[in-house]
Amino acid sequence: MPTARLLLASASPRRRRLLAWLGLPYEVCATDTPEDMDGPLSADPPALACALAADKALAACDGVDGDPASAVIACDTIVVLDDRVLGKPRDLDDARRMLRALSGRTHEVVTGVALLWPGEDEPATFPVVTPVLMRELSADDVRTWENKGELLGCAGAYNIESHLASVALDQCFQNVAGLPLCHLFAALREGGLADAESPVCTCDVARGVTCRLGPRLIGPSPSNLKIGGTC
Repeated sequence: MPTARLLLASASPRRRRLLAWLGLPYEVCATDTPEDMDGPLSADPPALACALAADKALAACDGVDGDPASAVIACDTIVVLDDRVLGKPRDLDDARRMLRALSGRTHEVVTGVALLWPGEDEPATFPVVTPVLMRELSADDVRTWENKGELLGCAGAYNIESHLASVALDQCFQNVAGLPLCHLFAALREGGLADAESPVCTCDVARGVTCRLGPRLIGPSPSNLKIGGTC
């Protein structure tokens, strides 16, 4: 059974913060891999996101000299609107166009997750797809978000934590933030990392909600029980 330390192939502060909720030690190896949103896989967004995540996982493994002690986690998140894939905007004009197109509409956020275990040549991958409703955005809303300086760093030009959009309680909010925690927890547990902590309670307290998806995915556990709204 794998007992490796984790290596997160991401420079995203949000992914680092979220991964810490699993209570496992990890290191970071940011990668710079090409992201082709217009290739043949653009017609299959889940497959595209998984392929991009797999490329990151393999690049991160190479970046640490193929250290066999590392279990590598990599993710890639894309936005899909009307069957069109939106990655990170090229520039501010592109970001504004994305936000205007998303305004007031439901779209999908797809995160591909890649897990490369020690001794494996290819990562195991899986996609998580989350429907998201973007609120109606005025020109002032777009300018306010633009002034925060985060337009260019997010797929679809927005960050779910900025409250521009909403996700139902039976869907994965953190998938839209870039790391589907409960799905990842289940995959790590299946791979043998039994020490991972359930993220359900931590996520609920951080968001001030009671998620319906997490307990259904990973089952009840003592860490999921809340008394008086706290873990």
